[in-house]
Amino acid sequence: MKIAVVGGGSTYTPELAEGFGANAKALGIDEVVLVDPAADKLEVIGPLTRRIMRRQGSDARVTWTSDLDRGVDGAAVVLLQLRVGGQDARIQDEAFPLECGCVGQETTGAGGLAKALRTIPVVLDIAERVRRIAAPNAWIVDFTNPVGMVTRALLDQGHRAVGLCNVAIGFQRRFAALLDRAPEEVTLDHIGLNHLTWETVVRLDGRDALPDLLEQHREALAEEVDLPPEVFADGLVPSYYLRYFYGHDAEVERLRTAPSRGQEVARIEAELWDLYQDDTLDEKPEPLSRRGGAYYSQAAVDLMRSLLTEDGAVHAVNLRNRGFLPYLPDEAVIEVSATVGAEIEPAVTTPLNARQRGLVSAVAAYEELGVAAAVHGGERRVYEALLAHPLVGQHDLAEGLTRRLIATGREHLPWA
Repeated sequence: MKIAVVGGGSTYTPELAEGFGANAKALGIDEVVLVDPAADKLEVIGPLTRRIMRRQGSDARVTWTSDLDRGVDGAAVVLLQLRVGGQDARIQDEAFPLECGCVGQETTGAGGLAKALRTIPVVLDIAERVRRIAAPNAWIVDFTNPVGMVTRALLDQGHRAVGLCNVAIGFQRRFAALLDRAPEEVTLDHIGLNHLTWETVVRLDGRDALPDLLEQHREALAEEVDLPPEVFADGLVPSYYLRYFYGHDAEVERLRTAPSRGQEVARIEAELWDLYQDDTLDEKPEPLSRRGGAYYSQAAVDLMRSLLTEDGAVHAVNLRNRGFLPYLPDEAVIEVSATVGAEIEPAVTTPLNARQRGLVSAVAAYEELGVAAAVHGGERRVYEALLAHPLVGQHDLAEGLTRRLIATGREHLPWA
């Protein structure tokens, strides 16, 4: 079986290589192809990936190419982990909203929309190539942010796609450590939209361990997601991305005085590239843990196993709503714990409360408009999406952000 990784020249790839190497025989992976337009990066990441997979006991063939068609030809799974515009574009996404007093972040608000606008058309072009020349019924697994919007665009065009995020697996590992249990003994009810989720149940030995976790560790968990403990009063654990909504103004002030996450990642990537030059390196180096994407390889490999074998295991994925959340349109894409078998079906039993439903509904409406802007273009569509976003929601802000977004991102927006 052939696996293609589009964006294979990323500093993330050694994380993925470790998971592929450890599971290649069990999954039947006999070829991994890294695809990236940056041939110079592939010349470093490709051999490193091969060495990591060999260290993990895999003899699968590892190749790399800048030819997309060659890379995805015959692939059973195509994993997307690309960043259109690189870290420079991310840093712009984080900066221009602050000029309007809005949070600058790469997956939500105006910065998230900017990323979606330049990313979705590229992803859809890749997906069309996959449809034509990959293996029959090939899966597209999207790790490219903003995952929910990218996944919706793929599904809207009829592609066999599912979105993947590492937030849920990160919480699973954290909760398992607090409970002094193995991660595989703990399962979560994870629900919401991509980067707008809550953990509503922590299943362990047939019971819900979340009430005990909150009673014993509420302060520590609140500190980890950078939110006040009072936000946990409803008995649920919010994703750390909720701080942009529940603590917006404080986040704006913090972001105005501190280096942006994009700047921090750029420094980490420079450090990683220095390490990757060592042609004896055959394991992922420690700085990669600070890059982001913790447990990404495990989440990706586990999901691929279920997609290919239809084993019915539970994974946190992005998929069509199809009536599961009755307050959202069927076409919306939600992020939820789901059983992955012949069909992918939500496996969450605890509903969100009114406050959470309201926020989810508002952001889902923004995402619908944002995908339309990415697919069809147009300044008015960008404005409408921003006006709908709960972190914007005012004409003057939406108008100013629209102008700045187009000015900073024009090179990646052909319609502009």
